[in-house]
Amino acid sequence: MNRFFTSESVTEGHPDKVCDQIADAVLDAILAQDGNAHVACECCCTRDYLLIMGEVTAKASVDFEKIARNKIKEIGYTVPGLGFDCDTVKIDVRMNVQSADIAQGVNGSMESAESKDEFDRVGAGDQGLMFGYAGSETEEKMPLAITLSHKICKKLAEVRKSGAADYLRPDGKAQVTVEYDEKGDVVRVDTVVLSTQHDENVSMDKLREDMKKLVILPVVGDRMDGKTKIFINPTGRFVIGGPAGDSGLTGRKIIVDTYGGFVPHGGGSFSGKDPTKVDRSATYYARYVAKNLVASGICKQCEIQVAYAIGRATPVSIDVRTDGTGIVSDEKITEIVKKVFDFRPLAIISGLRLNRPQYGKTAAYGHFGDPTFAWEQTDKTEEIKKLLS
Repeated sequence: MNRFFTSESVTEGHPDKVCDQIADAVLDAILAQDGNAHVACECCCTRDYLLIMGEVTAKASVDFEKIARNKIKEIGYTVPGLGFDCDTVKIDVRMNVQSADIAQGVNGSMESAESKDEFDRVGAGDQGLMFGYAGSETEEKMPLAITLSHKICKKLAEVRKSGAADYLRPDGKAQVTVEYDEKGDVVRVDTVVLSTQHDENVSMDKLREDMKKLVILPVVGDRMDGKTKIFINPTGRFVIGGPAGDSGLTGRKIIVDTYGGFVPHGGGSFSGKDPTKVDRSATYYARYVAKNLVASGICKQCEIQVAYAIGRATPVSIDVRTDGTGIVSDEKITEIVKKVFDFRPLAIISGLRLNRPQYGKTAAYGHFGDPTFAWEQTDKTEEIKKLLS
């Protein structure tokens, strides 16, 4: 019997994503001055108001308010009188020094570690469990539903910013349902849902016609058939949106950020956190490991769980599952993973060069699948293959 799986994405103008992007813009600005900074920045927003809060310990001086206003402008909230815009929004900044109790387990230079022995000096910033995944159903080695949802939302922003549909506003979301056969192979796209904020002077007929022509068909057309269902602004009018229509919060789109619910999630969010926080760095690394395993041909899909204790460098557990798609047992693949990959936080930070400003690009349209990210590289495949022989 065929099964159906659905994932969603949101645009950069979604209130939760506004917060994620500001938090990562703050992180990038601090890391540009101090690669050893400890940062945990969070934001919340509502009509005409933004709060930037959290902890930071760094040799850096940044203008939090300026960073936020520039990001809000870049996203597209520039029109006064709509409840949230870059010039008039009230911004409160409540950033404090990081707790010394937490810092004692993770302090240490992320730039000076040259030998593997030094990697034991920096422990995990917190306890927790993280998941990574890769599969062979898309070029990005990501699940198809979340990949298409991201691409629809990116296309929606593109046609808005280019002026091809100049009546659009920044908020929006997309949802895609994919049909799989009994073998687990993709059959078709069954349903596409797109909701977008818009000016009040555009008709629903024009909006729906344009969104199908300009956004949905260019992205999903080759995966659709005559039975594919399309819903565009199914409730109709969507004029009031963004932070003026709904409050936003950092870290509230963790399923959108990862695999669209295709595999479990450990619960930790990413944006605004420096890489000593394993919620972020170890999740990136688990993706890196999984993608290299699939790219090596050792399995067709792979799910990895890793778990840490606060202040300890070595994970308390690493679990690899391939759902029977591996050419050797999961136990053998786990042995290979432990030989090839080093999950200690400082080794992850050093290997993937995570102490650089680069996180703004991750804060909308997913943290995985973009080939420019270090954790998307497949440079360990030959080492994996050698251990098979």
